[in-house]
Amino acid sequence: MTDARVLLDTTVSTTDEMGALGARLAGVLRAGDLVVLTGPLGAGKTTLTRGLGAALGARGQVSSPTFVLARTHPTTAGPDLVHVDAYRLSDPVELDDLDLDWDTSIVVVEWGRGFVEGISDDVLDVEIVRATGADATDPGADGLDPDDVPDEPRRVVVTATGTRWSDVTL
Repeated sequence: MTDARVLLDTTVSTTDEMGALGARLAGVLRAGDLVVLTGPLGAGKTTLTRGLGAALGARGQVSSPTFVLARTHPTTAGPDLVHVDAYRLSDPVELDDLDLDWDTSIVVVEWGRGFVEGISDDVLDVEIVRATGADATDPGADGLDPDDVPDEPRRVVVTATGTRWSDVTL
């Protein structure tokens, strides 16, 4: 296994930019890829996944995973997009119990740190950092979807681990 290396460290200021970043990631993904999304509620994990899905031509609404543990979206790009929520899982065995198609799909796991280790040596880790405390927007205010909060800057760090990513640039 190769050491982790940062492919991208950027600031994303709007939901449209987060969706565009998802589309940018879609351009380097292929069947068998594992993407882990990390960030607090309202960081933009689902917004990024929606942009990725749109770029891949995913069928169906890429919804916030608070409503479903895992959903497979067939795509016009070839491999299915599997969108997973590990937030409500208590341990990695429960993730394995979902019986996901890791080899022929692009699998995006929100809250996946601590759950996907051992599944693949090749992981694309996307960490989204948003303001906390008094400067943060309450993601639950006014009934907003946690990933549809008003625009505010977020730092996004994309880190690649494994030989799959040794020649990939963003």
